[in-house]
Amino acid sequence: MAKRPIPTQSTRAGGTSSVRKSQSSGPNTRTSGTNEKSKPLAQNRKARHDYEILETFECGIVLMGSEIKSIRAGQVQLREAYVRIENSEAWLVGAHISPYKYATSSFGAHDPNRSRKLLLHRREIDQLSGKAAQKSLTIVPLSIYLRNGRAKVEIALGKGRALYDKRREIARKDAEREMQRAASMKKTF
Repeated sequence: MAKRPIPTQSTRAGGTSSVRKSQSSGPNTRTSGTNEKSKPLAQNRKARHDYEILETFECGIVLMGSEIKSIRAGQVQLREAYVRIENSEAWLVGAHISPYKYATSSFGAHDPNRSRKLLLHRREIDQLSGKAAQKSLTIVPLSIYLRNGRAKVEIALGKGRALYDKRREIARKDAEREMQRAASMKKTF
């Protein structure tokens, strides 16, 4: 059965109606021009705990075919990963992307712990390396997500926290959570 166009009211004084065609939004329809950020496929929660995040950047990543399939399946881990800048290129080191289970061993398999090149503009790389060297900051990956079908990595400049800073942050978050609970309990009564 064919789709019927959706009639709409016109704002002209004559009162004539115009017809607006509805667009298909099926599973194979691509949404071009939208910058929809999907939910993170992997997050580095330890980085937010161990570092005070000062500035974040979004960058692309160079992957093999089996690696993007593993990322889409959620088989990626960023716990011990960091970003290293050498020869004016940014590299993601220590990220574990599990081999895709349907890839053939001779053609599609990849090394799970290999270094992967990050795609940033030259001025962003210069800015990152300058700040990291000057202020003794660390560059850590925070998450991997998909944007318009392409894998993106959110990286951040972070300053390492001392143990007492970590404890203070945990206490602050606990107090904040207790205040929210108390406020929600007050609303229910």
